[in-house]
Amino acid sequence: MNYWLVKSEPFKYSWDKFNQDGRTFWDGVRNYQARNNLREMKEGDLVLFYHSNEGKSVVGIAKVVKESYQDPTTDDKNWVVVDLVPVETLKHPVTLEQIKADSRLQNIGLVKQGRLSVMGMKVEEFDRIVELGS
Repeated sequence: MNYWLVKSEPFKYSWDKFNQDGRTFWDGVRNYQARNNLREMKEGDLVLFYHSNEGKSVVGIAKVVKESYQDPTTDDKNWVVVDLVPVETLKHPVTLEQIKADSRLQNIGLVKQGRLSVMGMKVEEFDRIVELGS
């Protein structure tokens, strides 16, 4: 299993809306590195859901339920989506400040590549954020 983090601005697509929908395809990715990460996602992989710009915190855990396929919002074959379902809301959102202050998360992509919207994570990083949020 692999571990990931995806970012969404809450006013565009929030964790609450995701939970209401129950399933979504992760679209709108227009960065090649983020797109490549989507292509690497496998069914069953776990994904942290991060609210960017507003809130700046990890708020929940999702799961990949369908591997990459053509992004239905564009005809450009370069872009793909994956399907995600919500799994669990964190009891306490884990803020970017908390993540930056944690010595075990010093090399996390969220800090090192802050603008990337889809990034891989080490299991230790994923588990630490879940621990901080429980």
